[in-house]
Amino acid sequence: MVKGSHGRKLTRLEKQFHKESGTRHAGQATAAKCSHNVYKTHNLHAHTSVDVTNMGRPSIRTMYYQAPKVTPAMPAPNTEPNGSISETFNFDTNFDAVDDTYVDFLAEHNANGESVKSKRKCTTGVERDSFLREFVRLEAHGDAPWSHTCHELPDCTNEPTVHCRDCKGLQLYCQSCIASLHSAMPLHNVETWTGMYFQQISLCDLGLSGIQCDNPVCAFDFTVLDISGTHSVTLLFCNCTTANTHTYPVTTTNPQTAATFHLLNHFQMYTFESKGSAFGYWQALFCLTDNTGTKPPKRAGCVHDVCGVLGTQPGELTVPCLACPQPGRNLPPDWDILFPSVCTVTLCMYGWLFALFLGIDANFQMCHCNKLSEEADLSLSNGWAYFMEESGFKRLLAEHAGQTQEKSSCASHNAVNLVDSKNVHGLTATGISAVICVRHNFKRPSAVGDLQKGEKYVNMDYLFFSMLTHSSNLAVFHVSYDIMCQWSKHLWTCMSCYPVQLHFSPGCKIITFLVPKFHLPAHIPACQTTFSFNLIKGMARTDGEAPERGWSNINPVATSTHEMGPGLRQDTLDDHFSNWNWHKVCNIGPFLLQKLKEAIPQWDQHVLDLGDFEEAIPTESFTSWCQMVEEWEADRSRPNLFELTAVPVTQASVHLELSQAEADQLKHGLDISLHAEHWVKIQTLYMLYVARLQEMDDLDSESEEEAVHNIKLWLPSAVLKLPMPCNINLTWIEWKLCIAQAHEALHELQQHLHLKRHLMGFKRDWITEQHAHTRSRGIIDTVQKKIDATTTKYNIAWSALEVLAKALLEVDWMNQFPKLEKEDIRGMMEDQAAGESQTEEWRLVAISWIWKQRHGTGQEELSDVIHIEWCKAHARASQWSEEVKLLQEEMRWVSAFLEWQMEWWEDHASPRTWLDGMENKGVSAIR
Repeated sequence: MVKGSHGRKLTRLEKQFHKESGTRHAGQATAAKCSHNVYKTHNLHAHTSVDVTNMGRPSIRTMYYQAPKVTPAMPAPNTEPNGSISETFNFDTNFDAVDDTYVDFLAEHNANGESVKSKRKCTTGVERDSFLREFVRLEAHGDAPWSHTCHELPDCTNEPTVHCRDCKGLQLYCQSCIASLHSAMPLHNVETWTGMYFQQISLCDLGLSGIQCDNPVCAFDFTVLDISGTHSVTLLFCNCTTANTHTYPVTTTNPQTAATFHLLNHFQMYTFESKGSAFGYWQALFCLTDNTGTKPPKRAGCVHDVCGVLGTQPGELTVPCLACPQPGRNLPPDWDILFPSVCTVTLCMYGWLFALFLGIDANFQMCHCNKLSEEADLSLSNGWAYFMEESGFKRLLAEHAGQTQEKSSCASHNAVNLVDSKNVHGLTATGISAVICVRHNFKRPSAVGDLQKGEKYVNMDYLFFSMLTHSSNLAVFHVSYDIMCQWSKHLWTCMSCYPVQLHFSPGCKIITFLVPKFHLPAHIPACQTTFSFNLIKGMARTDGEAPERGWSNINPVATSTHEMGPGLRQDTLDDHFSNWNWHKVCNIGPFLLQKLKEAIPQWDQHVLDLGDFEEAIPTESFTSWCQMVEEWEADRSRPNLFELTAVPVTQASVHLELSQAEADQLKHGLDISLHAEHWVKIQTLYMLYVARLQEMDDLDSESEEEAVHNIKLWLPSAVLKLPMPCNINLTWIEWKLCIAQAHEALHELQQHLHLKRHLMGFKRDWITEQHAHTRSRGIIDTVQKKIDATTTKYNIAWSALEVLAKALLEVDWMNQFPKLEKEDIRGMMEDQAAGESQTEEWRLVAISWIWKQRHGTGQEELSDVIHIEWCKAHARASQWSEEVKLLQEEMRWVSAFLEWQMEWWEDHASPRTWLDGMENKGVSAIR
């Protein structure tokens, strides 16, 4: 009970309650009459709550709701003969009592009284077909009462063929009537009936000339931007001094484009709330004007099927890639004659031309919070679009729950090693994974799935194999994945543990495993040659990085989808993926044409460069190299031609050799160890003048204790330079060490120059912003410092060799180790600017001698480095040739697919017996 001053106020309010109850419920009399039948099976439950506000004022709130017949905590309302509702208030009621019925109501409803048990009730197949048929009816011109008479003037006898999308209603008008109706609304979107479908047309084309002025200047076509799209209107400039306008011109000198104030206000609010760009807003206006696209399942042809919506197959509601090979749609009928049997020879000759390029990747920004169960929020697509059907997927995950993923045997890939430590608290999905077409960046059907806990192999396996069921009639696949070296190791073993519908014989498919170009440098050297797009025949100029470009488009949606229910989230992402694919379809022609224009000059240039390279190669070596390349391309199980076979001479290998010699000498009782603790003794014994030189250094030293790195060791080369005599054995030891140091420095210099060339090319092709330029410049400067340090390392070794050679009577050593000049420090195929400035007249110049160094093998033929660089140059020229041929073929495939699609719609436009007349007209209109 409420006590004190609040209780006294509450008592006064109780006395007034009965008097005011009739007035308070008078507005509900009509509702009580309508609910008379409901009272037969349900009581109108009244729950009265008394609260005291912070200001000390009591308030009473009564809420009425339907509930099963129970004894309510407060009396149910009684309907008076005059239709009003009255209550009998019991002043002895215990206001602290718990209303169990109301508690149950709150548990099952939200604050608005709406049920929360199932927020998305899944419609049945009959309901979906009813909605679909109604959508189709709206595509037609209407029934007889609507399509035979113009709805503007009673005496108008013109044929009604035009309707307005922005006006309410489905009325049809003739051209003259709709123009007069829209004299003050020239920015509405109208469509005209062509006899088979509605086609968009402007009011300007129908004769609308705008509001007339007594003092016009001129009339011409004008473009107006409005919130409903872009509109072409015939504009009359007014020459009156008091003329007003509701548009804002883009210029004050002969304007031909303007925007309405409604649009400008809308754009301002759009930027305030979404922080979107003007370009994105313009693109939205452009799509509102003309965005002929997909509205599944209407545009997917489900209404043409006698089974209706429920006859939809998995992945059928997607926008397919027109430029990918699709037997029966865009490939010639005899395309499979090129494959009498799936063998390596036919693959090398023709198979790459009919291969499907796929990319696998995961996106951990698209996480999903644990909001609702799938039963409470069902997906309407049910695996018909891009997300795969999840019932079988969830069963497979349950069977393989608890499996520990094998650690990476390559570099320390976090996607592999940290998958079991992924934080999943409060999440039903840590991200999504997808399989896409990496040539044209299309999302594949039934190729998107949730990642419950990191990038587990079982998720990626099921996604990959389920996607292949949509391309089972193809034989060649090129699959890229950033951790392909780990995922592909046990792929076929894992497949045997999955459902039989996912199985296929690896012998009937040719699958090439690859790593995207940008991700490849993070792998060990063996992976960089085995999984490289640049080195394998048939890859053209594909880079495999298309998934990353697709994620950049969908990532902004993550802020809204991660709080959605599971069904709504899947349907929303499916819708965005369809829009992404549709924009790719609209731009596929210019996209392929632009790539072809870029590929042809590159092909010519690389062929010329390869010819210049081959002129410097001996005929015998060139013939054997060509044969080796052909054999490796036919059978990649042979030794990789792009891996270095000659082992460079390094300081570590020389130290090992000297240590082994020292061990042998110790066995014979001779200790001439060159460790630091013995070096001074050896110098005193074999280098008599060193003790005197060390004493002179001690006198010159000002500090009591000199730093270790500043102590002069007085190696034989330093002693011989004075000149002073030195032990011949010590001289030979330093000679070997300096030879190894020179080899090692040149090898490091080659690697740093390769890296710098890659970074410079990446900066030139991809970096645009100032911040990114500054950062990339800093990375390149770091590499340049390493180049300078390696150059110093070589020069120190060369200076020592120059002194030691005189004592050892070595004459030909400079043929192998020339003096390193500044102009010699350049890439194999770069000019003296080290690739930093390339003009249109760039060509292959003389190869610097540092690339002809043989790493101490002693062979007279060209080094393995030259061999590998020739193989890479040959691969580049071949891939640009493949790119040109493949682009031309893809253009033919696009044209063939569109012709097949047209014939398909023509065939399905014939009347369906299970549809009525107006629905059949709608079916014909949505082609």
